[in-house]
Amino acid sequence: MAKSNAATKLTPLSPAAGKVAMKESQEIDRLIHEKVRLGIVSALAASGPLTFSALKTLLETSDGNVSVHTRKLEEAGYIKTDKGFEGRVPKTVYTITKAGRAALEKYLDHLEAIVGAMRPK
Repeated sequence: MAKSNAATKLTPLSPAAGKVAMKESQEIDRLIHEKVRLGIVSALAASGPLTFSALKTLLETSDGNVSVHTRKLEEAGYIKTDKGFEGRVPKTVYTITKAGRAALEKYLDHLEAIVGAMRPK
């Protein structure tokens, strides 16, 4: 069966659209743009507070990855970490902050601008 190349053909961008796409892509929040961190802020924005274990399961990643990436997001003020115990078992709960939600919305706006510049009119 022959494959169609229709889906892989791209229309060349106009110079103006190319400039918009370049400008927007350069302004993307690199902290959120990383796959695991984008997954974390997106999950928290959609679901509300999540435990360390829930994030690890949802993102299908290791303890180390969740730990490193949540720390970076917390240092940036994008998420809040609450540590405590449930009985004798440690429990860490993460919540997205107002700054984190605003950063995610700005990130999504940038992606939409890039996509809009790339689509033929």
